[in-house]
Amino acid sequence: MKISLLNERVTFEKNTTVVDENANHKNVWEEYFTCYTYAAASSYQQKEQQAAGLTVTDGGLTFTVRYCSELAVLDSTHFRVRFRGEPYNITSVDMMNYQRESIKVSCEKERRES
Repeated sequence: MKISLLNERVTFEKNTTVVDENANHKNVWEEYFTCYTYAAASSYQQKEQQAAGLTVTDGGLTFTVRYCSELAVLDSTHFRVRFRGEPYNITSVDMMNYQRESIKVSCEKERRES
């Protein structure tokens, strides 16, 4: 892996449950780990969807990060990625043959309903 390609900053967020003063449980995203990544557009993940009469392109991104013990527990249900201020849902995590060198995370942009 060429270290010079890791030129973008990415933050991994973990979904946790917080209990407020009235004992209500609420899911929130908390910052878990920040590192440098190589971000590439996933052309095979790009798809078009119909939303409110408009055709919307949902482009996917693939992030390649160096392996570390903090990211060894990464999965698609408890984590998401924040890249350039935008949240991305993780669709798959590839441990690259478990060689402990790099991790490839495929994501799609989170759609926000207003």
